[in-house]
Amino acid sequence: MPGLREGQRYGFRAEGVFDPDRGLWFDPAKLLVDPYATELDRPFCHDPRLCRFGEETADLVPRAVLKQHAPLRTQTPRFDPAGPIYEVAVKPFTILHPDIPAEQRGTVRALGHPAVLSHLKKLGVSAVELMPITAWIDERHLPPLGLANGWGYNPVALMALDPRLVPGGVAELRETVEILHAEGIAVILDLVFNHTGESDRYGATLSLRGLDNRTAYRHLQDDPGFLVNDTGCGNTLACDHPVMRRLILDTLRHFVRHAGVDGFRFDLAPVLFRTGQGFDPNVIMARELLADPVLADRILIAEPWDIGPGGYQLGQFPDRFLEWNDRARDRLRRIWRGDRGMRGDLATVLSGSSDVFSGERARGVTFIAAHDGFTLADLVAHAHKHNEANGEDNRDGHDDNHSWNNGMEGKTADPAIRAARRQDVKALLSTLFACRGAIMLTAGDEFGRTQQGNNNAYAQDNAITWLDWQTADGALLAHAAFLARIRRRFSVFSGTDFFHGQGDVRWLSSEGRPLEDREWQDHASSCLVMVLTSEDRERGAPVQLAILFNPEQNPQDFRLPEGSWLRLDEEAGDPISHRIALAPRSVEFLVGNFASG
Repeated sequence: MPGLREGQRYGFRAEGVFDPDRGLWFDPAKLLVDPYATELDRPFCHDPRLCRFGEETADLVPRAVLKQHAPLRTQTPRFDPAGPIYEVAVKPFTILHPDIPAEQRGTVRALGHPAVLSHLKKLGVSAVELMPITAWIDERHLPPLGLANGWGYNPVALMALDPRLVPGGVAELRETVEILHAEGIAVILDLVFNHTGESDRYGATLSLRGLDNRTAYRHLQDDPGFLVNDTGCGNTLACDHPVMRRLILDTLRHFVRHAGVDGFRFDLAPVLFRTGQGFDPNVIMARELLADPVLADRILIAEPWDIGPGGYQLGQFPDRFLEWNDRARDRLRRIWRGDRGMRGDLATVLSGSSDVFSGERARGVTFIAAHDGFTLADLVAHAHKHNEANGEDNRDGHDDNHSWNNGMEGKTADPAIRAARRQDVKALLSTLFACRGAIMLTAGDEFGRTQQGNNNAYAQDNAITWLDWQTADGALLAHAAFLARIRRRFSVFSGTDFFHGQGDVRWLSSEGRPLEDREWQDHASSCLVMVLTSEDRERGAPVQLAILFNPEQNPQDFRLPEGSWLRLDEEAGDPISHRIALAPRSVEFLVGNFASG
């Protein structure tokens, strides 16, 4: 930038007509952030003056910091679907960790601490997916309620790192990525290219709105003053406009070239694929992204829904994209809640959801809980959401969560209920780790994190969302680590082609015989046996792997396929040749034809 030097702090002002009804928002009193800024000198802080015409904002708005970033020699991402994608909100994950130095807690740098690396490796993590680390601003209704956005899904400048999470800027992100790469862990950034924190016409003027509102945001074709709201956040980025398309692609290239990240998760991804005619998986943006030499080999994950017209597009993205599979999420929740006639749904999800995705590859990211919604522990402890702390009289958040409380709503000291909830979480984790293709685990679900029944905790930058490492459930964590070892040990979990039941998988009833067609939707029993052939990486030999599912409330007797079998968690025990009794609400992993020594 001519006339500026390294480290220079700067902002823009733009003069012109102010006429919001015509989509014109020029106001020279507003200091504006460079849309291409990569670092800021301080965080955004909401103030009513940001929203009012003619009021000076130089004392409120961060300055961009001019930085020259040396390009990296990028490496091809190494991502093995056998290891889970681990969804991480940087501050909640690290702010209370007792082993991390106080000055690092809540920052990206903390992810490279040995204690964090040890935890990730214990879980066999293939990739960490970082919830937004770019600069965001609180929604204007939060400060009066004494609340703050703790998730970051309200960005301003799309590639500017937030100083609260990444005080060391691009260099800090780059160094942390290198540390994680050295441990074989990829880094995926969750990016928001669907809206910005400038919000609706009553929102703040911070950057794009004051520079070129008509170009940046989607408006009604015959009403340039009406902001389209396909996101529910007040505005929608015009991702099909050449200027915005270039900004988005430049942002992706920046994070690859200068920080070495391995991929991206796109929040409300249909926005990036929508034109004036609707959703189009072959839009120019997609073609340019997939052909770009810097981006063509990156991991790409779509959240395949928004609230716009034709907003639910699960299974419709280009083949290179993985997609968050909420249909699998709901099916697995309903199965373990006790809904009947869903044995076929369980097999479908375990096989990679071929009913959702075309082709031969399982492109879904299977998950049971994510940042948005109930935690895994809350899923089995709350039949209803409890979002009162958000200040909206519990109106916000989803109402249909397919959850259950095991006999009492919320926190309880009853040992039987607590044991039942732990058993349910173990079964849910076991089912997730048995699924074909990529799976995702949200940080803390492996040891029982709770948000006290809040299923929309974006506004809770406090103990509701911060992981309490001191009270982590060690038994759950040990179980998750056990599942991670199984998934890494057997080669079948590295595959991404669908199971079709033609030599790759056998489906059996609890009586040990192939299921008949009528039994797939049988309401009498939900029990299922999945038998796989796999290479045992520890022994270097082919084996049979049997996974037994008992979602019932009572113990179930299972007849095993012919052969000699061992429980995977106690291989030193005696072989099992005929029958095994499964506890209620449980999953069992057995290996057959086991060659000792």
